[in-house]
Amino acid sequence: MAKLERSYNTFMMLKLPSAWICGVRLKSMDGTTSVTSVKHRWMNQNPFKSMFWAVQGMAAEFATGALVIYHIRKSGKRISMLVLNNKANFSKKATGRINFICPDGDKLQQAISRTIETGEGQTVWMQAIGKDQAGDVVSTFDFEWTLKVKQN
Repeated sequence: MAKLERSYNTFMMLKLPSAWICGVRLKSMDGTTSVTSVKHRWMNQNPFKSMFWAVQGMAAEFATGALVIYHIRKSGKRISMLVLNNKANFSKKATGRINFICPDGDKLQQAISRTIETGEGQTVWMQAIGKDQAGDVVSTFDFEWTLKVKQN
């Protein structure tokens, strides 16, 4: 595992322990796309023997949030970030290993550039799609992130 992914997973262990305990991990990130992963286990299941929706939500949010953190750090500015809204759709029982892919790094970079240029808060919708080991979509999460340059 690359140094970047290790540092984000350490961050999660320290700052988001419930996600860590449930098995959420950042698998890869290149600034444009991030991938998180979580495996269905006894610890994170619902009464129907599939992954609890909230665990899927943690993995999906981390796929989007890791990109937000990455681009804020890359900007060198102090920028606040917060989820304003989210939507989710569940299309299949989540069992086995689920990977959440967020390809919205470029869209996010544009929003960060706008907030730096204008000083005004920006919002950006980012999507994380959860797929099982067969490649079937099990859930889709959309998160509306708010971004604003912090005043000194």
